[in-house]
Amino acid sequence: MSLFGDGLDTAVQKAFTRPVPKSAPAQMRYLVKQLKGTRPVAQMLRISQRTVERYVKGQIKKPRPDLAARLEREVKARWQPQIRAKAKERAATTGGIVVDTRARLGYTAPIGTTDDSRIRHLTVALPPQYAARLFDAQEAGAGDQQLRQITAEALKDVYFQDSGSRAGQLEEVRFTDIEHLEFDL
Repeated sequence: MSLFGDGLDTAVQKAFTRPVPKSAPAQMRYLVKQLKGTRPVAQMLRISQRTVERYVKGQIKKPRPDLAARLEREVKARWQPQIRAKAKERAATTGGIVVDTRARLGYTAPIGTTDDSRIRHLTVALPPQYAARLFDAQEAGAGDQQLRQITAEALKDVYFQDSGSRAGQLEEVRFTDIEHLEFDL
C-alpha cells in the first residue's frame, strides 16, 4: 500500500483490545470463519483449498514468507471491525489525530517572505475534521498523493497558520522528502 495508508491503518490497530492471532493455523482458522469456508480463503490467498484445510487442521504450521505476509495482512484488515470503526469515529468527531513526521516542509507565500523549504520534525495534533477527511479519503480508495495533500493542508492550518491567527497570505504548503511519518489517535 502506501506510506500514508499504512500509517493510518497502524494508528487504528493500536486501538485493538485483543492481540491479532500470531500462528499461521490460528490466522487461517480466523479467515475461514470470517469468509465462511475454505474455498474463498484459498482464492483470496492464491493457494489451493487443500492447503487451507491442512493449515486449519494444524498439519502445516510454517508458511512461505510471501504467503505469511499475505495471511497477516488479510487477518489484520479484518480483525475487530467494530473496534476499528469506533476508533475512527472517535478520531473524526472528538479526538482528532496526531501526526509525527520528519520531512521537507516549505510553502508558497508572497514575495519578500522566507519560504524556503527545510527539513522539519513536527509532532502536531490535528483537529477532528482532518482526521475525518483522512479516513474518508482512505476508505474511498485515495492514493498516497491525495492523503499527502490532505495532511499538508492540515499542517498549513494548524502549524503554519495557527488556526487562522497568523500567516494569512500563506497559499500552499509543500510536504516532500518524507523521512518518517507516524499517525496516532
